[in-house]
Amino acid sequence: MKSENRDAKLQTRHLSLVARHCNPGYREAIEAVRFLKKGWAAQPRVGIVLGSGLGEVVRKLRGARTVSYRHVPHFPKPTVAGHAGTVHLGFWGELPVAMLEGRVHLYEGYAPAAVVFPTRVLALAGIEVLVVTCAAGGISPRATPGSIMLLSDHLNLQGANPLAGAHDSRWGPRFVDMIEAYDPELRRQARRAAARLRLKCFAGIYAALAGPTYETPAEIRALRRLGADAVGMSTVLEVIAARQLGVRVLAMATITNRAAGLSRRPLSHGEVLEVGKRAGRDLARLLDALIRHLSEGRP
Repeated sequence: MKSENRDAKLQTRHLSLVARHCNPGYREAIEAVRFLKKGWAAQPRVGIVLGSGLGEVVRKLRGARTVSYRHVPHFPKPTVAGHAGTVHLGFWGELPVAMLEGRVHLYEGYAPAAVVFPTRVLALAGIEVLVVTCAAGGISPRATPGSIMLLSDHLNLQGANPLAGAHDSRWGPRFVDMIEAYDPELRRQARRAAARLRLKCFAGIYAALAGPTYETPAEIRALRRLGADAVGMSTVLEVIAARQLGVRVLAMATITNRAAGLSRRPLSHGEVLEVGKRAGRDLARLLDALIRHLSEGRP
């Protein structure tokens, strides 16, 4: 009974936090930017969002200032294992980088504006390029566990869009062209770097669903017919928000498992974290090669 009461209190507290961070706007984003700049004078050129189990990439930063989301004004707080909820501000080589270790999702009860709030804060802080990473289930035959998919396009099946509702022109235009949501030149650079490093890497289409349940075999069959190569529960809303603000985007998914109905093994979040951790080493190598290009002033 005590355990049930404690769980109920935690759930009530979480819902209260969600309500307070429901729709943070431009003013709140500026407050968060000012807070982050107080302790770090450099202007970040690249922003990186780390997905499930990819925290090892943080080790690449030097001289990093680390701040919990709990201390950044208006930042939403992750509640999912594998999402630490930490901002890292430091240098990758000579390039100033802002890294988000962990994200929040629609299925946690957050509104789209809260889901994309950290991305918008990085954009207002000055980033020119956003690198978004995530874990995904493989649908196409080439999407095998441990491989890396560079997103070339997406299917937004989450039933939400961060640009819907009252329009604030300070974020950018109301109607955003998504033909090249994922920057072709950044993707070419990533493929070349992966080839040099002999990493299993391919370009594909990502389907974003709301979650938190994993998809049914019937849903995976439908997604395959729609052209999806991999499926997940994140990324797309952040990409839309970044593109509205004119930030170039490179998105990479680590394939952590075969999607429902394509493997005899049941799906589990633990497996996602474990494979994501192993794939994180390859992802860190790939990011290292890419950021060297960016620090040299290349596209």
